[in-house]
Amino acid sequence: MNRFKRYLSAEIKIEFKACLYFFAILFFYAVYQLVQGRFYTGIVQMAEMILTAYAMGYVQVFLLGNFEEAERIGKKELGASLLCMTVYTALSWLLGWYDRNTAATVLFFVYLAACYLSIMLVYRIKRSIDTEELNRELEAFKNRRP
Repeated sequence: MNRFKRYLSAEIKIEFKACLYFFAILFFYAVYQLVQGRFYTGIVQMAEMILTAYAMGYVQVFLLGNFEEAERIGKKELGASLLCMTVYTALSWLLGWYDRNTAATVLFFVYLAACYLSIMLVYRIKRSIDTEELNRELEAFKNRRP
């Protein structure tokens, strides 16, 4: 049962990451399409994006140690972020998400850097809030009368 819970926890993390990064990528894609004067998105491109986000979620959780949730942002976390940003950007170029437009692709890479940094900061803030809440609950438990 314990292994199942660990597996389920990892799957939930991957699901959350896939949704988060798919939304971020799709948002950039939608803005790019609007700037190009197009008011539609391709189902095939969206499928590629969600499959890429899921695959990268598995890589991030199982191979890169879920680096976004690390206590601190060090060389390992920055390297893992750089690797993921490079893979996403390379796939966007290969799959033609941004029409192989160099400026759009470079901007996408910069956008992903901002996304990764923001997500790391959100996880840090969440961890701090959770820690404060657990400490309050522990104090309340200690002060209970037997």
